[in-house]
Amino acid sequence: MSQINDTICAISTAPGVGGIAVARVSGPQAIAVVSKLWRGKPLNEIETHTAHLGTIVDSDGTPLDQAVLVLYRAPGSYTGEDTIELSVHGSRYVQRRLLQLLIEAGARLAEAGEYTRRAFAAGNLDLAQAEAVADVIASNSRAAHRIALTQMRGQYSRRLAHLRQKLVDLAALLELELDFSEEEVEFASRIQLKQTAEEIRAEVSRLLASFQSGQAIKDGIPVAIVGLTNAGKSSLLNALLGDERAIVSNIPGTTRDTIEETLEIGEYLFRFIDTAGLRDTVDSIEQIGIDRTRQSIAKARIVIVVADSTQPFPAELLDQTAHNAYRIIALNKIDLTERPNLPNGDAGKIVKISARTHSGLDTLRNALQNIADQECGQADEGVLVTNQRHAQALDNALKSIDRMIDGMNADLPSDLVAQDQRETLHHLGTITGTITTPDILNTIFSRFCVGK
Repeated sequence: MSQINDTICAISTAPGVGGIAVARVSGPQAIAVVSKLWRGKPLNEIETHTAHLGTIVDSDGTPLDQAVLVLYRAPGSYTGEDTIELSVHGSRYVQRRLLQLLIEAGARLAEAGEYTRRAFAAGNLDLAQAEAVADVIASNSRAAHRIALTQMRGQYSRRLAHLRQKLVDLAALLELELDFSEEEVEFASRIQLKQTAEEIRAEVSRLLASFQSGQAIKDGIPVAIVGLTNAGKSSLLNALLGDERAIVSNIPGTTRDTIEETLEIGEYLFRFIDTAGLRDTVDSIEQIGIDRTRQSIAKARIVIVVADSTQPFPAELLDQTAHNAYRIIALNKIDLTERPNLPNGDAGKIVKISARTHSGLDTLRNALQNIADQECGQADEGVLVTNQRHAQALDNALKSIDRMIDGMNADLPSDLVAQDQRETLHHLGTITGTITTPDILNTIFSRFCVGK
């Protein structure tokens, strides 16, 4: 990243034509830069956090556009610096010319994520909160937005800070044990130390276990629609989407490859994957599709097993989907029979539907929402881990905690136990940025848009 004391500028609204566009200027010279092209109330007379109507003028003094200016004086801004936001009309020309004028006046174009990186450097956000800002912007469902907002407001970070404090307290006890190892003084028994370590381990383990649910809600819960040929899988996908997305035919093996579509149901985004029908085949192309079906089953969080209710229930599908976290049996073509064939034993949630008449689809949607609610229910105190980097750090922390507990059980010297404790502290610190490197920061903030 370029010099942190530069004054930067960028368009913060989405690219393209709109009703308005917002340009953000931040840095020690923000007021001086904007004053060169602002005609309105003098900026040195403006109170912080107030809006004012004025005009942006071109380099020759002619008006470029009417604008609303909002001034945020340091340190009470997002970046902790003097920051000005200019709302102008959304013309591409006006946006482009405004940036040119700001650069001519002494600012430079901001790099990707530089505003949020400055907020992190100013201590207004920790690293986990900064990453949550990007997740709020990218959220594509109410549930994903709610999780990201919780993280951005610091609830997740406070949980990690609590864990780190427990580790610091544990370190203090271990250091005392080292310092006074030759004295007949007992500051804490190994039983107490191990109990504290076990409590820390349990909390880290709970956070790590929430990652699978958190990632599914953030990216869209993967739902594989599986069944034998001609069971009505593609018809069900089309019925759910309200669109003829998949080709429907009575010819077995019509679906040769997986088809993926997203659909928002209630607060959640679901990624539906229509798969090739499962059957024995000598067709090499169809077999590739069937292999991909099995791969989709393995990756899916939810499996909808579609069965023709007029035919004997294919029990082999239960074996092939037994490992999945959630399974729904959709007995299709219920409009064609009064006595549908049911699976034997406890097969899970059973929904009777007709993809042709749309009967039972609301019940199926409710079943999917209930499962998604259970996924959100995995949150411990409202916190779900959604970031792969955080999950890796938690996994590393869990391994070092395990070594620490094993060392205590084996009655290893305190200096060896303390080394594993310090590693745990390090891994947790990388999540919030208490411990970080320029490479980590560059990787994280390069994924942001330029205006954020």
